[in-house]
Amino acid sequence: MSDRAVSLVVSVRVRPGRRDAFVTGITRNATASVRDEPGCLRFEVAQDARDPDMFWVYEAFADREALRAHRRAPHFLAWQEEKAHLVVPGSQVDRLGTRVVSEG
Repeated sequence: MSDRAVSLVVSVRVRPGRRDAFVTGITRNATASVRDEPGCLRFEVAQDARDPDMFWVYEAFADREALRAHRRAPHFLAWQEEKAHLVVPGSQVDRLGTRVVSEG
């Protein structure tokens, strides 16, 4: 197991008409993640410029244990329940990587 920082890039499609609820919920999750988890280094959400229902989430963690802790956090678990009603089933794709460069 590596002690190097890891990144998680998630793409997800939101159900039509649920964009605002998704943004509210993921904002709450992102805020709690950065505020309450020492190992969560970054949490960013981007919306596709052409498709308002397509989002990418970029998260950076100090190491794999920090990512595991994130997935056990109460705010994350609550968000998972909420998110299940907001996203298109099967649309989420997670990509885990080891950070190579981090500037700014």
